[in-house]
Amino acid sequence: MDSSRPTISDNEFALFQRLIYRLAGISLSDAKRVLLVGRLGRRLEHHGLASYSEYYRLLSSGNDPDEVQKMVDLLTTNETYFFREPQHFDFLRDLLRQEAGAGGPFRIWSGASSSGEEAYSMAMVLAEHCLQRPWEVFGSDISLTVLAKARAGVYSQERISGIPPACLRKYCLKGVRAQEGKLLIDSTLRQRVSFAQVNLTQPISGVGHFDVIFLRNVMIYFDVETKRRVIGNMLPCLKPGGHFIVGHAESLNGLTDGLRTVRPTIYRKPG
Repeated sequence: MDSSRPTISDNEFALFQRLIYRLAGISLSDAKRVLLVGRLGRRLEHHGLASYSEYYRLLSSGNDPDEVQKMVDLLTTNETYFFREPQHFDFLRDLLRQEAGAGGPFRIWSGASSSGEEAYSMAMVLAEHCLQRPWEVFGSDISLTVLAKARAGVYSQERISGIPPACLRKYCLKGVRAQEGKLLIDSTLRQRVSFAQVNLTQPISGVGHFDVIFLRNVMIYFDVETKRRVIGNMLPCLKPGGHFIVGHAESLNGLTDGLRTVRPTIYRKPG
């Protein structure tokens, strides 16, 4: 930690714990104090503020909604990578084969898409195996910063190890000259994937209905009440018979009676 930056008191940290919970539903544990100071300290410097109390007053004033969004972005950005937890993509592939003759477009939602790796992994699977139906991928996140990265579809080559070689050749372009060391998702794939800001803790409208929803590795940051609210907000968007998939460190047991377990981490909406 930079010793020249203001320190944060217990009371100040508690203010930010309550604020990020109210805005994004995230329960920020006491162990995250160093992370908060590391990420928000630059914002105090940017505004010439001497304490976290002053920064909190700025955020609470209602006069700078862009700064509130910056704070949310800094405290909600999570690590992700292509084809994370590959068993779920194997399940998606098998599901597409089973439903090959079904009508209507196949729609899938990456509920916490971060910088887009999950959504583009979905798109690669759909492009390979959803050959007889139109399809689309929707990715959402609360952070505008990561959504901008997702729409750009540019990644460092160190982050692409999970992409199957055949998909890497078909759907990714290797950067040259100024873009050396980077990879661009091909435009034919990018145009099938859309991204938008969605706060999952608030009522959701206008996103349509989905055959599959991925909500992985995000509920670990929520308390039980927030988990129930998020699932309740998302379930109306899942088609009857659709599947809801969570991360391997997560479970929906006791959170909803609107889904049935298919296997650990994979659930189905009756219908």
